[in-house]
Amino acid sequence: MTRLITAAAAITAVTVVVSGAFPQTAIAPKATTAPASKATEDASIRPFSVHVPDEALNQLRRRIQETRWPDKETVEDQSQGIQLAKLKPLVEYWGTGYDWRKAEAKLNALPQFVTTIDGVDIHFIHVRSKHPNALPVIITHGWPGSVFEELKIIDPLTNPTAHGGTADDAFDLIIPSMPGFGFSGKPTGTGWGPDHTARIWAELMKRLGYTRYVAQGGDWGSPVSSAMARLAPAGLLGIHINLPAVVPPEVAAALASGGPAPAGLSDQERSTFDVLSAAAKMGNRSYATMMGTRPQTIGYGITDSPAGLAAWMLGHPGFSTWTYSTDDPEKSPDEVLDEITLYWLTNTATSSGRLYWEYGGGRSPALSAGEMTSDILLPVAITVFPGESYRTPETWARRAYRNLSYFHEVDKGGHFAAWEEPELFSAELRAAFKPLR
Repeated sequence: MTRLITAAAAITAVTVVVSGAFPQTAIAPKATTAPASKATEDASIRPFSVHVPDEALNQLRRRIQETRWPDKETVEDQSQGIQLAKLKPLVEYWGTGYDWRKAEAKLNALPQFVTTIDGVDIHFIHVRSKHPNALPVIITHGWPGSVFEELKIIDPLTNPTAHGGTADDAFDLIIPSMPGFGFSGKPTGTGWGPDHTARIWAELMKRLGYTRYVAQGGDWGSPVSSAMARLAPAGLLGIHINLPAVVPPEVAAALASGGPAPAGLSDQERSTFDVLSAAAKMGNRSYATMMGTRPQTIGYGITDSPAGLAAWMLGHPGFSTWTYSTDDPEKSPDEVLDEITLYWLTNTATSSGRLYWEYGGGRSPALSAGEMTSDILLPVAITVFPGESYRTPETWARRAYRNLSYFHEVDKGGHFAAWEEPELFSAELRAAFKPLR
């Protein structure tokens, strides 16, 4: 179910002109200087829509045209970073053929809203199913992600009878933008890690009137959903995650030291250890280390340069095998540029990166001890996608989560599973949450 929110009403209610990459042109919700008290905070839910001024788009194109490119890398692989021959055509297309208005139309065809929680405006998409007794699910994106990743799962989840499911499989969808990301506001103080976001999501579901619901997340959505399960707010029935925190303490210690695998690992566990060890030695999480320690420093470059922002975001390992081919609608240049352009226009390259700093030095969310998984008592469902940064062994999953209610390995899909395989992803959520209805 979709409906169009008028631009005039939304901008009057919840958007302001903010400074940033495009002074006096970029549109985003207002950032607050201090959290409002619960007694005075505006708890209303206001309609929202997007209309970026033409001048912001024109300035973006001019900046792209003025890009100063580095020399070509001196190796034939991606060990020095994203390759010039791969990035340059995409950025050039960004400045000539890409049309942001199509991305805007996709968002504005959906019910979007903003509400203020803990002094920060939270943007979210809220699509109710036409089927009665639909199960509400709040779905959380990560970095370098946004609500764009979830757009293609909206119809399969809210309208399951058109996608191989039954009316009993229906969901109401709540898809928020993380604080500091997209059209949500930017926190101006510290303390905005996954646990804080988890509490905000619980408040959001309460404001929407939901007394029974589930949560889902990949990438940063996994720590946020896991924090929700650990905090167990009233009404939360269980969670589904596709980047679980399963690495045991002794394995984490070996990875941190660069030492050999602990004794006694099964073949599957050893295979996962080898993948994680190789990734660490190749610096696959170097982006996380930088944002986890100096997000402001890297922020100057990626806030000022469109090409720099594109390279930074596409250097994420989840994009490493993407071709940005027009033959693949899930990974087309337009799909990828929707994501990057949203970060640029909202000037959230730096504010989104601070989440890594809040989490602590770029540490991995894959560690069971760091995520305190032993404290989670609610049902936890896991789907393992083969293109994820590591293949979760079921033995580790059962050790990490004492109430593992669902575990399934599928044959396709990667880190951005909802984006890459929306039908399969939706089928997994139907199966994972069926026992909780």
